[in-house]
Amino acid sequence: MSGGERMSSRQAWVLGLASLGSFMMALDSMVVTTALSSIRQDLAASVESLEWVVNAYNLTFAVLLLTGAALGDRFGRRRVFVVGLAVFTVASVACALSPDVGVLIASRALQGLGAAMVLPLSLTLISAAFPPQQRGRAMGLYLGLTGLATFSGPFIGGAVSEGLTWQWIFWLNLPIGVIAILLTAHRVDEGVGPNSRLDLAGVVLVTSGAFGIVWALVRGNVAGWNSTEVLCALVLGVVLAVAFVFWERRAAAPMLPMRFFRLRAFATANLANFLVFASLYGTMFFLAQYFQVVWGQGPLVAGLMLMPWTGTLMVCAPIAGRLADRVGERNLVVGGLLLQTLGMGWIAMTADTDSGYLDLLPALVIGSVGTTMAMPAAQKAVVAAVQPREIGQASGAFMMLRILGGVFGTVVTVAVFAGVGGYGSAEEFGAGFSAGMTAVAAFAFIGMLIGLGMPGRRPVATAASAQAASAAPQRGGS
Repeated sequence: MSGGERMSSRQAWVLGLASLGSFMMALDSMVVTTALSSIRQDLAASVESLEWVVNAYNLTFAVLLLTGAALGDRFGRRRVFVVGLAVFTVASVACALSPDVGVLIASRALQGLGAAMVLPLSLTLISAAFPPQQRGRAMGLYLGLTGLATFSGPFIGGAVSEGLTWQWIFWLNLPIGVIAILLTAHRVDEGVGPNSRLDLAGVVLVTSGAFGIVWALVRGNVAGWNSTEVLCALVLGVVLAVAFVFWERRAAAPMLPMRFFRLRAFATANLANFLVFASLYGTMFFLAQYFQVVWGQGPLVAGLMLMPWTGTLMVCAPIAGRLADRVGERNLVVGGLLLQTLGMGWIAMTADTDSGYLDLLPALVIGSVGTTMAMPAAQKAVVAAVQPREIGQASGAFMMLRILGGVFGTVVTVAVFAGVGGYGSAEEFGAGFSAGMTAVAAFAFIGMLIGLGMPGRRPVATAASAQAASAAPQRGGS
């Protein structure tokens, strides 16, 4: 940035500390997936218990995201961000000290609570600190720094699992958390949202509704989609979600104004990003397993094989963020999802027991570049669609739909995999993997079609035009 667009010291601290909080969450998610085998052996955990080591975090995280954003708007964004960091750090210590898998699962759920306060407010703090003409680049840098954790996570998880003990993947969060808490308390200004009171009824309805829907998605492939447990959870979740919508339309101080969804940029960018993460998480769930089951690699080598794929986020996200400021969000969302469609379609057609790493590497890079293009552009479109004082509410909705997209993508991809293949042999796994990657490519293609409905480029060359651009969606609804 130059001239009037140069980043100030205050903006740099906000960006750095928000990214550090996101770094913690991303690193933890990646290293846990590569340490599951070690946890299983050490704690004598069943396969279902291992699933809950992952899902307990995702469940509390997804259902409390809107609540975390609402608490920040009501009680102070910096204050709740710091509390979230503290909860996540303490929960990480509890994970490391867990004597059995039950305590580990409970501690992981507590980590999800902390993450639900940190991640939506990290995006809110950045969006509030940067004007529209700087926001795309800031979000690209945010994703790039987060991508450092995504890039290094598979390697760190594999190295810790093979060289130390699995507990160290959680001890890593202690020094990072303490540093982030101390610096945030001294370097980030406090801010609040537009509501002076907490929408308690909205909190109860959205939390309960999201819990029912996510529980059904998480349990569907295990308990059966026609089981009483899954059907009751799904129906209850949907009913409560509908009740939340009706309540928010009538509440004096709603936690998520329903008029947001009448804004074309907000609605289409959120739905496109939902499918970005459905495609990304579906890929992430099976890729390392493919390297290990079909090619016979260990967790450390599998983690190294993932690094060119995950590393693209760290390298390309800042570039994509800068381009979003110049060429518009729609072009990057549509172009990025097209690349993800092509990359995952390539893998679906070529991955088998005879293929080699170099056969898949170009497709992995193409797909990763695509998702990296789409993510910061979608974020920028969502927060630019609302007024500055409403960024916290928009960020909470964006984060919640993003995580729900990841859960949805994983569940559907696993179901497609199970319908075609399995773990009986490398050939059987390879057949299921190819089918799963076809589903992943389909998610990206549908997201690309939805992205075409996003508003076109709005010029932000000057402060005046930037202000007009951010206000335009409020007047015109698109």
